[in-house]
Amino acid sequence: MKAQLLTIGDELLIGQTPNTNATWLGEQLSQLGVRMTRTVTVGDDREDIFRELDRAYEAARLVVCTGGLGPTHDDRTRAVVGDYFGAPLQTDPDLLARVRDYYDRRNRDVPSSASSLAERPEGFEALANPVGAAVGLWHEAPDGRLIVLLPGIPEEMTAIFEASVQPRLEQEPGVGEVRHRTLVTAGIGETALQENLGDLSGVLGDDVTLAYLPSTSGVRVRLSASAEKATATSRLDEIEATIRDRAGDCVIGTGDVTLEQALGDTLRAHDATIASAESATGGLIGHRLTGVSGSSDYYLGSVVAYANSVKQATLDVEEAAIREHGAVSEAVALQMAEGVREALGTTVGISTTGIAGPTGGTPDKPVGTVWIGHADASGRQARRHQFVEDRTLNKELFASAALEQARRELSA
Repeated sequence: MKAQLLTIGDELLIGQTPNTNATWLGEQLSQLGVRMTRTVTVGDDREDIFRELDRAYEAARLVVCTGGLGPTHDDRTRAVVGDYFGAPLQTDPDLLARVRDYYDRRNRDVPSSASSLAERPEGFEALANPVGAAVGLWHEAPDGRLIVLLPGIPEEMTAIFEASVQPRLEQEPGVGEVRHRTLVTAGIGETALQENLGDLSGVLGDDVTLAYLPSTSGVRVRLSASAEKATATSRLDEIEATIRDRAGDCVIGTGDVTLEQALGDTLRAHDATIASAESATGGLIGHRLTGVSGSSDYYLGSVVAYANSVKQATLDVEEAAIREHGAVSEAVALQMAEGVREALGTTVGISTTGIAGPTGGTPDKPVGTVWIGHADASGRQARRHQFVEDRTLNKELFASAALEQARRELSA
């Protein structure tokens, strides 16, 4: 089944709101085996919506639209879709009662414009919204083409999709003709990973494609198989085994696993605990680790030692080490890692001290330089990394490198 996605809203075009709906829906539809062929973002202009809707509906069997279903004057999707299908808007008494109940339960007056939330084009079926006021809409044409309208608020969109859209799509013919699997790697760049994997053409054949998807935490390898489910699964298993064999411990998992989750699993497997001493990352390592449910099992805390005085007073970093080598150095990274390990009583201590930029670089230590320390019962190690000249990106890269270094040291 081919599908196109239309995300609607001026706020998306001008960058005021990140278009997370397109990313999420693209991933969910692809995982169902729907073949995504196009994603378009359009503003709240009636003619623009009509034109892009026509283009999408002519090209794909499934069209999913998000945004423009609210009660305000710039929410035009419902009316434009009605015009496109020649389906006049009708006020649904059941939906109107639901809208009134929604506001009553929140002790709020029903706005006069809220009655538009109860309107739906003739022949369209309402999809219940478990968390908001605006319902989704579903329409199937006699020729089998589908159009789904979803609210633009991400929480409402995802709730309707998971409760009402996904179960229906799973029953549609043509869904599942493409199967995807994603392998997640860490600690290796895209070019090096490609060199390690070598020529995979003989393994991939004509029915499986491979794509490299780099990010600040690693490279994802996406496999896409065009075959019946059982055959596709078997082919993906075969190719995954080959990739794991060639990439080694760079592969940390599949699907949406994150580097911090992989580190957490490794810590649990070793019955270990960890703490972080952060200068250049400013608490980002702690933020990422605590974003994993259950991380209190192994993560005890962090010391954000941005100033040298804090490094000395809290982590027992020697003044002489800072004076002789500088704060961004192997010696200081080692002492920070050991200092936080002792202070918090953990199995492992990790540290970051670097130059994120945009200022502060020198010929010997340019922007993007970071030393990452690791301390455990067997000793201390520190490694220098050199990244880019972008402050925000560097902080993410520094944190990812520290998490991966801890994972590898534990796994060694």
